[in-house]
Amino acid sequence: MSKNKYNLNNLETFDNKYLLKRCLSYFLPHKGKVLIGFLSIFAVSGANAGTAYLVKPAMDEMFINQDRTALLLIPIGFFALIVGKGIFRFLQSYLMNMTGYLVLEQLRNDMFKKIVHLPLSYFEESQVGMLMSRILGDVAEVRNSIPAVVMLIREFITCFGLLGVILYMNWKLAIWAAITLPLTIYPIILFGKKLRKLGRKMQIQSADINSLTQERLSGIRVIKAFNMENEETRNFYDESHNIVRLSKKQILYSEISTRIMELIGGLAASLVLWYGGKQVLDGVGTPGTFFSFMASLIMLYDPIKKINNSNKTIQRSLASAERVFSLLDSPEVTREESGKVQFNESFEGLEIKDLNFAYPSTSNLVIKNLSLDVKKNQQVALVGHSGSGKTTLANLIPKFYEITDGDILINGTSIKEYDIGTLRRSIGIVSQDTFLFNKSIRDNIAYGNADVDQSVVETAAQAAYAHEFIVDLPNGYDTVVGERGVKLSGGQKQRLTIARALVKNPPLLILDEATSALDTKSERIVQKALENLMSDRTSIVIAHRLSTVINSDRIVVMQNGEIVDVGTHEELLERCDYYKVLYTEQFTKQSSVDAETVTD
Repeated sequence: MSKNKYNLNNLETFDNKYLLKRCLSYFLPHKGKVLIGFLSIFAVSGANAGTAYLVKPAMDEMFINQDRTALLLIPIGFFALIVGKGIFRFLQSYLMNMTGYLVLEQLRNDMFKKIVHLPLSYFEESQVGMLMSRILGDVAEVRNSIPAVVMLIREFITCFGLLGVILYMNWKLAIWAAITLPLTIYPIILFGKKLRKLGRKMQIQSADINSLTQERLSGIRVIKAFNMENEETRNFYDESHNIVRLSKKQILYSEISTRIMELIGGLAASLVLWYGGKQVLDGVGTPGTFFSFMASLIMLYDPIKKINNSNKTIQRSLASAERVFSLLDSPEVTREESGKVQFNESFEGLEIKDLNFAYPSTSNLVIKNLSLDVKKNQQVALVGHSGSGKTTLANLIPKFYEITDGDILINGTSIKEYDIGTLRRSIGIVSQDTFLFNKSIRDNIAYGNADVDQSVVETAAQAAYAHEFIVDLPNGYDTVVGERGVKLSGGQKQRLTIARALVKNPPLLILDEATSALDTKSERIVQKALENLMSDRTSIVIAHRLSTVINSDRIVVMQNGEIVDVGTHEELLERCDYYKVLYTEQFTKQSSVDAETVTD
């Protein structure tokens, strides 16, 4: 059974210390802003404690002793504390949030850079929606990690400040208030673990619904062709319901946690009301002391609730951080290997030696002990039934996959030793699966060669027989082609990919059934464009129709990943029974099509 080595839904287990350390590493470049935000904590916490303490002189001096000096100074002091708290709270909130977005940008850039440099095998085993979820959703959650930790620290300091106030005013009363404090630790730890687990499941479920949505909208034509709208709607409903189910659990645990904290706070306040009221009635304490104490207590349980909320945010962030850093730090998910030799010379020849290859997800060889030479300026065709290994062989030349055994040499040097960028820039690929970006025609033709002149783009378009239809479009070369070139016909898209290859001007060309999906009229035009492209180049052509390659310098007949025979069209017809079968099948089929055309 095949195994998906890149299944990142089976997350590596990271402890909190490691995850927080990795998150912190992204905040360190902004340590100045973080430090100012952190220091602002002490000013905010001190202002909270000072505000609570002012209740005592306000009650005793202003209202009981009717001190008019206190009537002036205490409001000024109270206002000064509010202003100071507001300034430092603004600094802390603004700087930490701004830093969070800078971290978000860097982390998102690192994620995209890592993903785009991964080998093709990774993308064949991973869903696009899952990758989008990691880059957009998970990274956005990670940015909240350090600000939430800073807020957690702020509230802890506020708690200690307020505890100091109530201990200073009445340590016996403080004991009654503090009796219930240990009880607050339990819901924070218990529900924190549950929310972390739910957060992990929620991120996986979000990735699943992203994947489903992206895949179904990309395949909307197939859905409509098979009248599957209602079935796919039900599938989406199921995925959407799973998110709601998990969200309901998150809300349940969050609300239970908050209500428990309020009950604990209410219990503490009730005990203080009883004991503090008793002290006032017995003449042991003053009303000012009592109300100042109550104000401090009320303010004390507010940061405790915020600690609980910060913990929830941290748990969500850590659940996302697991998914982010399992990709960034995974030893299995590594970028493509590249050599150091720069390919900046002319192409002299390609040699394939005893090549074996199996895809990473299976142990079955799809290329078996294959050897082949391709000389400069030769046109070599690969023919055979589907599954014979033609496309796989073509994909190994630009090193889209790592060779299992054997070697491929260009100009006598193994492709493993070449710098992967310069190697691929020397190889032009035109396949049956045409892909255009949602950009202008000019940008698509010049893709990878952004500095080329408009004249070069137009010359390539003319050689690809595309210039005529381009200038007839409303915006000419500035026409945006839509996602995957949806606004153009198959033949038009194929001619643009040929023009793109002409601008690239590679010495080695690979054509992978470039005309197989086209109608007869479009195929004739594209075939002319391909002839211009192949002129004075070494070409490896994967043939869908033998009629397009019978004039090749050599035809390589493949079956089950092996070479059956190599020769010209005439030589193969004489000695290769398998080639005769291929030719007879296509000749008979073509004759039937021609007869039907005449009849029609």
